[in-house]
Amino acid sequence: MQTSAVWLVIALAFIAANLPFVSNRFFLVFPLKKTPKSVWLRLAELVILYFVVGFIGRALEARIGQNYPQQWEFYAVSASMFLVLAFPGYVLRYMVKHHPAPRLS
Repeated sequence: MQTSAVWLVIALAFIAANLPFVSNRFFLVFPLKKTPKSVWLRLAELVILYFVVGFIGRALEARIGQNYPQQWEFYAVSASMFLVLAFPGYVLRYMVKHHPAPRLS
């Protein structure tokens, strides 16, 4: 149970970290008038998703046993890990050149 909960939080963190870079909708639900979504809005979405995943991880920890009090080092490392997990989405959004599809005549 404990190992599966850890892997669940890691997989959820990977998915949540890449969500802001997948779509131009806010949280994949709310359409924005201005497209494309600004970098600042993507970062705000990333921070909110970091806290959502943190609350889910905290709830799983409480379900397994007792919550262990964390210090600032834990949050610094987990925020850094969340940013590293967001790297594939960032690369696909901003660094990979998207070529138009070839026309078949």
